[in-house]
Amino acid sequence: MRFPPSFLDEIRDRIPISEVVGRRVTFDRRKSQPGRGDFWACCPFHGEKTPSFHCEDRKGRYHCFGCGVSGDHFRFLTELEGLSFPEAVERLAGEAGVAMPERDAEAEAREARRGTLLDALTEAAAFFRQQLHEPGGAKARAYLRDRGMEARTQGAFGLGFAPNSRNRLKEHLAAKGLGREEIEAAGLVVHGEGIAVSYDRFRDRIMFPILDAGERVVAFGGRAMAADAQAKYLNSPETDVFHKGEMLFNLAKARRAAREAGTLVLVEGYMDVIMLAQAGFGHVVAPLGTAMTERQLELLWRTAGEPVLCFDGDAAGLKAANRAAELALPLLKPGRSLRFALLPEGKDPDDLVRDGGPEAFAGVLAAARPLADLVFMRETHGGNFDTPERRAELEYRLKGLYRTIGDEAVRRHYLDDLSQRLAGFFGSASGSSRGQRDDRRSDRRGGRRDERRGRGQPGRAPISDRLARSRLAAPAGGPAPSLREIAIVVGFVNHPVLMEEEFDVFAGLDLARGDLSRLRTAVLDAHATNPPKDRDQLIAELARHGAAGLFEAFEEKLRAVRLWPVLADAAFEDAREAVRQMLHLQHRFLALRREIGFAEEAFGREPTEANYLHMMEIKSEIERVDGTEALIEGFGLLSGRPMKAI
Repeated sequence: MRFPPSFLDEIRDRIPISEVVGRRVTFDRRKSQPGRGDFWACCPFHGEKTPSFHCEDRKGRYHCFGCGVSGDHFRFLTELEGLSFPEAVERLAGEAGVAMPERDAEAEAREARRGTLLDALTEAAAFFRQQLHEPGGAKARAYLRDRGMEARTQGAFGLGFAPNSRNRLKEHLAAKGLGREEIEAAGLVVHGEGIAVSYDRFRDRIMFPILDAGERVVAFGGRAMAADAQAKYLNSPETDVFHKGEMLFNLAKARRAAREAGTLVLVEGYMDVIMLAQAGFGHVVAPLGTAMTERQLELLWRTAGEPVLCFDGDAAGLKAANRAAELALPLLKPGRSLRFALLPEGKDPDDLVRDGGPEAFAGVLAAARPLADLVFMRETHGGNFDTPERRAELEYRLKGLYRTIGDEAVRRHYLDDLSQRLAGFFGSASGSSRGQRDDRRSDRRGGRRDERRGRGQPGRAPISDRLARSRLAAPAGGPAPSLREIAIVVGFVNHPVLMEEEFDVFAGLDLARGDLSRLRTAVLDAHATNPPKDRDQLIAELARHGAAGLFEAFEEKLRAVRLWPVLADAAFEDAREAVRQMLHLQHRFLALRREIGFAEEAFGREPTEANYLHMMEIKSEIERVDGTEALIEGFGLLSGRPMKAI
């Protein structure tokens, strides 16, 4: 029996591939990242001692870098357990709670009909592309040219033009042998009760093909050329092959670019996506004229654990951002969240790139705020919390929102985060009388509060010498990279196998702009354009990208302090363990940096003893992280060299 692709896709969607594979293998706890849906194990198809079998939930695929086997849920069962394909499908359908399709001619006829609809849509896309370059498409070409869209970009996205005619497309498709029912079912004409003769749905519009995950045309979006058109943008209706709440514009292409970028960005419209792609941001998608749906969130999370939602900075954009936040809260899990970026009011991404270049949009993305920030800012903005009752109401409202989070661990951390935020926020909202009481109390204690603030620095606590030398107290112009950051990047260069294991982590490193960031970019470019087989080939690629000198300079710094585990002659196991430890410390350091920012803001607003103690606790934790760096043990055992403090 031939199973409909949509049926097989539904099974894959409902059952993570790690669940199927995990019954026959033991995942390696050190290499696997369950929160990202990324798992490693010793291959069940050939004997090995080092895990090289990779299983990724977002892609629904497995691959062994040792013996080369790869496949999906069904292939795993057919090849490892000897089931026939129908048997594998039947077993997984039962586990997924999906009813098996009827084994009759009617089901096969429906699948054949889907194929015919796709044929009609493919032929329509070719017709629209041709019309764009005909004399009748001159106005559309001029519009695209005025928007700054290059011809190669138009071709890459398959843009076209629907002529201002009631039947040009319908007649063209009929001449190609497509019947009336197929043309109507594909949503290409308007028909039905009260319409004697069907007519072309899209007329005098620039056409944007909408592709599914297999990059097949399943629908269209059309942008009106006439200023008085009833709808500026018009989408295809729902059909057997198109469900707009379950798709994202440009997802198939953006998934590939997102791997290099380390995230996925959602903007509001087709033109935003296309113009950003032309500016170098290929990892951008858009909804299809609807509010965000749970299915679309799932598609985002399958590609990136923390996608960025970018909305206009006006009231409508804020409303859309808040609606997306409320939709996401119940669905949050470890490794699944959102960040929000708001554009300057009155600017769309196209305006921003045109006026300020790609750097302007990159700056907007860099300033994206976590989901927790957005929710807290929304609930507190413009509010008056000068009474205990009002503060209690705010706390009750926020806790109610966070209790909708389904995952217990994430819910607990959100509530803990809320307690810290409220402690700082209520300090400034509680009025001057409380501040006066604190002043009197500190006076009775002999001026301890003034001592804590630091000489000539009212409202600020003293910073230890060690902390003053850290990146937290570095000038705003941009701190020099730490030895830890240098060692991470150099380690990935000297041991390229690490890239196979931790590509997303390396691509997502939070590095300040500068030489180290440029080196990291060159390494990513080298892997994207000509994936190196070994260190020597990677060094040669870096030279071709003009970054070999940067690498040599950073490596020399590590040699000078005898940080051997990340150098080229270290044993791979030592390098892997060293880099993992440094990545852990780096993530902890960045989290503490964010926490200290909130704590210092709270203390600046209300320098109470509680806020002071909270701030000092975080600073003590930072120093403990620094101390941990200096006490890392166990590295260099295979290389025979001790490890210097990171």
